[in-house]
Amino acid sequence: MLYFIIAGEASGDLHASNLMKELRKEDSAAEFCFLGGNLMQAQGGFMVKHYRNMAFMGIIAVLKNARTVLKNMSNCKQAILDFKPDVLILVDYPGFNLRMARFVKENLNIPVFYYISPKIWAWKEYRIKEIRRYVDRMFTIFPFETAFYAKHLFPVEFVGNPSIDTVCERALHQQSFQEFCSINKLSDKPVIALLAGSRKQEIRACMPRMLQAADKFLDYQVVVACAPGIDPSFYQKFLQNNKVHLVFNQTYELLQQARAAVINSGTATLEAALVGTPQVVVYHVIFSRFGYWVKNLIINIKHISLVNIVAEKEVVKELLAHQFTVKNVVDELEKLLHNENYRVKMQKEYDKIKKSLGEQGAAGRCAKKMYEILVASH
Repeated sequence: MLYFIIAGEASGDLHASNLMKELRKEDSAAEFCFLGGNLMQAQGGFMVKHYRNMAFMGIIAVLKNARTVLKNMSNCKQAILDFKPDVLILVDYPGFNLRMARFVKENLNIPVFYYISPKIWAWKEYRIKEIRRYVDRMFTIFPFETAFYAKHLFPVEFVGNPSIDTVCERALHQQSFQEFCSINKLSDKPVIALLAGSRKQEIRACMPRMLQAADKFLDYQVVVACAPGIDPSFYQKFLQNNKVHLVFNQTYELLQQARAAVINSGTATLEAALVGTPQVVVYHVIFSRFGYWVKNLIINIKHISLVNIVAEKEVVKELLAHQFTVKNVVDELEKLLHNENYRVKMQKEYDKIKKSLGEQGAAGRCAKKMYEILVASH
């Protein structure tokens, strides 16, 4: 069968690539056309557009790049028509993907599957109307999403969380601290990890304060996990005289070896929890206090980090908007690095979160269900 898949950012590229691999196990004749990244490209098929040319975050960035956004949509629509897929598979990225779902439903007689739900349980709940209208099947990765969609009379299939697979199956999970430091030319000082996000806008907003806070800990070395698709030179301009190290394609290895991490809210917070890394979560909000007030009006959930959302309580400290200051990050790092009881309590909560997310094999279960549905409909 012919599969058209759209993933608009780094985490989507990862999870979509694993889904492609599993789909090929189910369907030996599978052919792929996609918008995604290097990991999807490694699975074979034709890449219409790389996600690094699509990932615009926030209203201002979208407006500034409106011509590019519209061109991407036009190119995607034409690629779908040219490819004539048997199914459209969407991976998160709702602003773009729901428009493609509508286009397909209005122009082609094929099913639309969604793997990894948009976070409409957090904000923009009104998007449920588009999902009900244009999406045939939703395959979710968090157990609480089942109850959320049931409230809207839209049944979903929970397939487990793919981060369980990517973390548990990481290649160098037995790598020692000494090996990690040797490969990356690091000293033997303990490590503070900084993960500023996968988009340039996020990195630009978060990196300076992260660096200033980490610099206060002279007995530690600071290591930045660079996002795929972002050129190393982009990071260099933030470093200046900082004795900071950059690592590429080693996020899990870094988290495994770090004494603590400062992480911009996103999938990485959950991945750090699954690895077991004590962390503080930060989130930049434009206009600070005013933005924080507006956030409370439009966001439907109490927490912003996936760790706390899944746990349904505060497991890791969240510093957002005006709370995201150098001093507050320093204060939290002080606890994470030096208060053993604080660290152990957090890691015990991580274990509970991991159990709630289900067994390994999320992509495999999803691929199997998708293929069964497609075969039955043909």
